[in-house]
Amino acid sequence: MSDGATTVPAERFRLATIASVATDSARDGVRRSLVARLRERNGDARPHFVVCGSDALVYTLAEELANSGRIRLTVITPPELRPAVPDLDGLRARGVRVVIAARLDERAFREAGLAGAAALALVMPDDMVNLHAALCARAVEGDLRLVIRMFTTGLAYGVRRLFADCAVLSDAAMAAPAFVAAALGEVAPTHFRYAARTLTVARRGDVPETSSLVTLATFNDTGRITVLPAEPGASGRRSGDLVLAEASGRPAAQAVTARRLARAGRRRRPWLSIGRAVRAGLTRKLGIAVLVTLALTAISGIVLTQFTDVHGFWKSIYVTLLTMVGSSDVEPENQPVAQAAQLVLTIAGVALLPLITAAVVDGVVRTRLALDRGEVLKVHSGHVVLVGLGTVGTRVLRQLTDLGLDVVAIDRNPKARGVKVAESLGVPVITGDAAQEETLRAASIHHCQSLVVVSTDDAVNLQAALHAQAAREDIRVVLRLLDDDFAQRVQAAFNINISRSVSRLCAPAFAAAMLEREVLATIPVERHALLVAVVRVMPGSALDGAVLETAERPGSTRVIGMTAAGSEWVDWLPDHRRVLSAGDEVVVVARRAGLRALLGEAAELVVDDSAAGE
Repeated sequence: MSDGATTVPAERFRLATIASVATDSARDGVRRSLVARLRERNGDARPHFVVCGSDALVYTLAEELANSGRIRLTVITPPELRPAVPDLDGLRARGVRVVIAARLDERAFREAGLAGAAALALVMPDDMVNLHAALCARAVEGDLRLVIRMFTTGLAYGVRRLFADCAVLSDAAMAAPAFVAAALGEVAPTHFRYAARTLTVARRGDVPETSSLVTLATFNDTGRITVLPAEPGASGRRSGDLVLAEASGRPAAQAVTARRLARAGRRRRPWLSIGRAVRAGLTRKLGIAVLVTLALTAISGIVLTQFTDVHGFWKSIYVTLLTMVGSSDVEPENQPVAQAAQLVLTIAGVALLPLITAAVVDGVVRTRLALDRGEVLKVHSGHVVLVGLGTVGTRVLRQLTDLGLDVVAIDRNPKARGVKVAESLGVPVITGDAAQEETLRAASIHHCQSLVVVSTDDAVNLQAALHAQAAREDIRVVLRLLDDDFAQRVQAAFNINISRSVSRLCAPAFAAAMLEREVLATIPVERHALLVAVVRVMPGSALDGAVLETAERPGSTRVIGMTAAGSEWVDWLPDHRRVLSAGDEVVVVARRAGLRALLGEAAELVVDDSAAGE
């Protein structure tokens, strides 16, 4: 299962049976009592969602939830937010309640009205803070769905076992495949498994046409993208189109990457490595002194041999070297020019020996210090330069090395999360500021195939990207920026290949987990996020009795499969003229707004007892 895919365990899918259809009336009573309970606790029939965080993800997730429909939303943030978090007044203007709390404890949750809430998202950038907050939240409201952001994989498994109704997500794990794919110029390796089939995202030309289920995106000659278009005819299909296809054997994305690496190859340039080592081992002044002395030696040797009876190349070298080390005799009968050359050559020889000794000692010491600082002396070619070894950078590093790519990493913090991972993988790490040109040159930026900048400092990221473009115009730059609007504007203004916001990539998956939608995967396509979801037709809904074609809306929602009520078999090529009935489940690929609209049409009306009594 790909790290980039948000999956739902198979046991969570409730396939309709005759018994379940027979208990619809009982479920109606449960829903009515739930509404009454919510009104009793909160005075509002709308489901209450609470989001806690301090970085850009809290705003993006809140914005995503606010767009999801009629819900009541509360955002809890600390007094000091991290950089790049938009002004929360924009959320307040949309009716979102913002609560400032210095600590996420029971008191803060009670004041925020967590009792009776439907779901709580804990997206603080600290695993321990999120875990402590989850324990406090369950003490306030036991019947609560938790969505927790976790960076540590081992801890995430334990948290899932600790809480019954809980989803643990990693924004780093979801975002890393998109950055890796962008660095290679390929499709994000998104694949997921459902109904005994593995589905993967690939380019049309990389998979058999018979395995393609739906076209996700098409690109015209100018590069303009059309998301979820109507299925093109045979003449309109292009090999570069993105499709969702059934995987067979090795995932298509990995096959494409393997072919790309085979084409590019890895050219080794040992002479450049030697030159880099010499430059790293000599100071500039000492190097100039050695070069000047060698030049004087060469010129004096040539003059000396021209004005004496020395003939032949070997004899010229022999006389020059002996004169340098002071082994020549005094020649009073020689011409003044030859005597002057002999004198200069002897003095240069006396100066050259200590200079060479100093250069060797200085070179050994400087090289040792460079290795201790993690500086790279070997020249790399066709590699990927990765800036930032935080949570996202560490995931990107692992995936790049898993694909067999040569990587050089840069981080200003020698104790960053991914430094030890890089050392264990044999990846050289340069400790320095990526905003400085010399740091990028040390990573052989002129010879790399792409630069991936994923640190948490927007200023450093942008400077590194611009320096790389100045060093080489054709370099592929993948840039992480915390603010999504800023990322879009930077990509357009500076002609950067890919500019992404991690929070924007991951917010749809967090929102889907809170809303308990049957989301199988989140597929990043350029700046869009497509959701693969299962929509269950409820009795009395707008879809109950409608034809399947009603759910097919090019540009918004595409149907890829269907399961009839009482069956476990998925029809991957359903007849769009088929009439839907209560209990049917439709598998769709949709944009956020499209899925929201379809879920609304598939849901049954909830009757409020108090309203009915009036």
